[in-house]
Amino acid sequence: MEQMRLNRFIAHYTGYSRREADRLILEGMVKVNGKSETNPGYRVQTGDRVAVKGKPVKRRRGYTCIVYNKPKGELVTKKDPLGRPTIYHSLPSRFKNFRYVGRLDFASEGLLILTNNPQITTLLTQSELPRVYKIKIDGPVTDQIIKGMEKGAVVGIDGGHSKTEITALNLKPFQNFQILKNGERFSVLKVAITEGKNRELRRFFKHYGREVLDLKRLSYGWVSLNALPTGKWRFFTFREYKLLKRFLNWQKEGKEN
Repeated sequence: MEQMRLNRFIAHYTGYSRREADRLILEGMVKVNGKSETNPGYRVQTGDRVAVKGKPVKRRRGYTCIVYNKPKGELVTKKDPLGRPTIYHSLPSRFKNFRYVGRLDFASEGLLILTNNPQITTLLTQSELPRVYKIKIDGPVTDQIIKGMEKGAVVGIDGGHSKTEITALNLKPFQNFQILKNGERFSVLKVAITEGKNRELRRFFKHYGREVLDLKRLSYGWVSLNALPTGKWRFFTFREYKLLKRFLNWQKEGKEN
């Protein structure tokens, strides 16, 4: 069964925002099965016919994408041998087979995209779409750190890697960065990177003697957290699906050329 709130259903399948959907519902502009419905919390069922301003809302077929605002203290994995909480403990059970796009470590928080389409997962993860983060580090931002963000850096990996024997990562220059606070005790930055190597930002700042105290992903490509509360999820908006479709078409055209 669909079991989706009416306002969320409208925002999911049309170009209206959730706030606009609420207004339309309260103004009597929405009908369910031919009858006016003024409750934004009405649970849309499979088979329900929803119309906005007399125009039927068509359900999208093929794939579903959601945004989750991951809190600190959850692992981005299916199962943990130590029994620690994962994102799938917090998300509704109907998303248990959804795959995540990129990771956020246990101590990090913020935007995580999940989808039931493996191809989309792969294409988004391997893309050079900007990932924007807000970061708090201990100590000031030095000239060396700024140079590393501008030019890129080769950072070491403690202990190497048992399978690949990789002992260093070659990190690309940041796409852009903004120093929001530069203090002796701690500093705050907003940065955008175009790759998602394992613990890349933590390793970058550790290379310059700085510990990352807080790390939050704010956006991934055209998808942003906006006002989504920590620990909550939402479906992609109509606009986000539209831009995803454009992105997938670009990927297809690129492989064909």
